[in-house]
Amino acid sequence: MRLIATGLLLFAITACGTSAGTEGPPGDQLPVGRWGAVDQGVIVTADLVHIHVGCTKGDFPAPVQLDAQGRFQVDGTYMLRAYPIPRETLPAQISGVVSGRRLTLSIAVNDTVLKKPTSVGPITVTLGVEPRMANCPICVDPAIGAR
Repeated sequence: MRLIATGLLLFAITACGTSAGTEGPPGDQLPVGRWGAVDQGVIVTADLVHIHVGCTKGDFPAPVQLDAQGRFQVDGTYMLRAYPIPRETLPAQISGVVSGRRLTLSIAVNDTVLKKPTSVGPITVTLGVEPRMANCPICVDPAIGAR
């Protein structure tokens, strides 16, 4: 009996992984959900990746395909001057990597207003952690347009 119990315990540990921080997300796409940290948030839906960093925000199309190393790169738009009065959206590109439940990304913005490239990040957010925005609110649900 002890041998069977030990075998089941080892199977359970192996099947569940060793740590929540090192488990990989399922599939080969950026997982849907809320990713958060202090003053940083990413909301991934079936068709949109919505990012807030401080008082800036952007939208990128989803689903986002990950390569074998969990990396990705996607074109979209970003608003460098989003709060308190939203300004113009600018062409942008996010690139990042998923490692377990952590997402590290950078945003390259073509600031056509100031006529220079601007970068935001890198930032690191965790899947399932609610974003804690200090001065600027994060969208409640980008799918219904609450921005």
